Amino acid sequence: MEESLIAKIESELLEMVDEDYKEDVQNYFNNEIDNYGVRTGEVRKLARRYYGEIKNRPKEDIFEVCEELLETGISENRTIAFQWAHKLKAQYETDDFSRFEGWVERYVNNWGACDDLCTHALGELVYQYPDLIENLKNWCGSDNSWKRRGAAVTMIYSIMNGEVLDETLEIADLLFSDEEDLVQKGYGWTLKEASKDHPRAVFDYVMDNKKEMPRTSLRYAIEKLPEDWQDKAMDR
Repeated sequence: MEESLIAKIESELLEMVDEDYKEDVQNYFNNEIDNYGVRTGEVRKLARRYYGEIKNRPKEDIFEVCEELLETGISENRTIAFQWAHKLKAQYETDDFSRFEGWVERYVNNWGACDDLCTHALGELVYQYPDLIENLKNWCGSDNSWKRRGAAVTMIYSIMNGEVLDETLEIADLLFSDEEDLVQKGYGWTLKEASKDHPRAVFDYVMDNKKEMPRTSLRYAIEKLPEDWQDKAMDR
């Protein structure tokens, strides 16, 4: 059944290919993207429609279909898989962390895929089970840069829905000197989101660390702060 379902999905995707968009997408990433060239909004509408065909199946069965989509390595299929994984949020258990971790290791190869999984399905899981933040802290020392970026951006879901300021700052500390640009942007983005509810705390953090803080992270972190605070933060 999965093969037939995926074949139908791919057949529809191929009918929606936009060659100009396919070429433009490559400009957003540093590495080659294997994609059909279908706009994300159209992919998400298709995903919602086809989810109706499997939504009553057991969670594990749906996860298996997701993994079959992920195995193709095609960007649009990955978008559908991650969207369906998020649809299962009412059934999440802590053991699902290891599955999502495996997905980051095997199927995430660009910042878009990292952020899609980590700010939705994985972010929801960690929000439901805050003890899993300890697992994210362990990611900060990984050789896999997507796990390191993921450790930061996964926190955004909890930041927007709860009080996790201390944990957010701790992850920023763990990633503070990371040399990878996309990791610097990741924890800078997380600090920016935290600054919306905790502007003073983020400002103080930046001011305490601005001499050593990578410029990229600093610029992201202060983006939503008052302009005079931004000026003070940028004055080194």
